[in-house]
Amino acid sequence: MFDFEKLTAYNKAKIFNLKIKQEILSLGNIDKATKDQLRRASLSIVLNVAESTSRFSDADKRNFFVIARGSLIESIAILDLLQDDMILNHVMYLEFYSIGEELSKILYTLIRSLEKK
Repeated sequence: MFDFEKLTAYNKAKIFNLKIKQEILSLGNIDKATKDQLRRASLSIVLNVAESTSRFSDADKRNFFVIARGSLIESIAILDLLQDDMILNHVMYLEFYSIGEELSKILYTLIRSLEKK
C-alpha cells in the first residue's frame, strides 16, 4: 500500500472527483472549456495529495497540499458559476459545497501542521 492511500484527504478527494465525473461532467449542457477545466481541477486535488507523500521535506509536502486546496477552491468556483448559469441546481451545488468544505478543512489542517515552527 502506498502512503497516500492511507490519507483521509486522498480518499475524500477521490470521492469528490468521482462525484464530479458522474454528476457534473456527464451533463450535456456544459461548454467544453468549462468541462475540461473542472475535470482538470478536480483531478488535480487527488493527484497533488498523492504526490505530497513522495516528498521528503515538510515544505515540499506542504506545497502540494496548498496546490490541492487551490484546485479544490477552483472546482467550487466553477460549480458556483454553473449554478449561476442554471446548469447546476442549488441542492446539488450545496452537496458539492459541503464535501468541498470538509476537504478544505482537512487540507488546511495538513498545511498548518507542516508549517515551520
